[in-house]
Amino acid sequence: MRFILDNPLFAVIALCEIGFWVLLGAGLVSRYALRMRRTGAALLVATPIVDVILLLATVLDLRRGGEAGLVHGLGAAYLGFSVAFGPSVIRWADRWFAYRFADGPRPVRVPKHGPERTRHEWREWGKCVLACGIGVAVLALLSFIVGSPERTTALWSGWSAWIPKLGAVTAIWFATGPLWTLFDRDDEAVMGTHGG
Repeated sequence: MRFILDNPLFAVIALCEIGFWVLLGAGLVSRYALRMRRTGAALLVATPIVDVILLLATVLDLRRGGEAGLVHGLGAAYLGFSVAFGPSVIRWADRWFAYRFADGPRPVRVPKHGPERTRHEWREWGKCVLACGIGVAVLALLSFIVGSPERTTALWSGWSAWIPKLGAVTAIWFATGPLWTLFDRDDEAVMGTHGG
């Protein structure tokens, strides 16, 4: 509790995450269960407002004289991932709601192996790279807005530096995603093609 009192921005990040899911859920329920298509569409379109609120809260916190730290970097990273992955999460949830509540077609699952899986992993990793790039751009924007290098040093160096963290996330995602698909084969399919 003390951490949240000392870092109110952390509470804003948590509220923004909750807000995203509330808007998404309310939009889908309105669209499919209540048959209020315009209201549902408006709620889904409103999800990026959560990202704007987070960005404004981060900027205001620093403009009031706060010193950038771990939480500000977390806010920038969260913003990057929200922007990069938010639209695909909304599309995924929309397809499943349409299937469950509006007699839509069953969404196609990504195969566990094969070329489609490989393409999927490359797409997801590309979103990760985009998310990390947005995060770094937001960090640079925050440093520029604050205009005081000594108050944003923690974002760029020391244990709370975010570029190495985002770089590590990108490298781990690559190793466990696209690279892994090169070695993760469906043995039955391989035996079927060669043993046949």
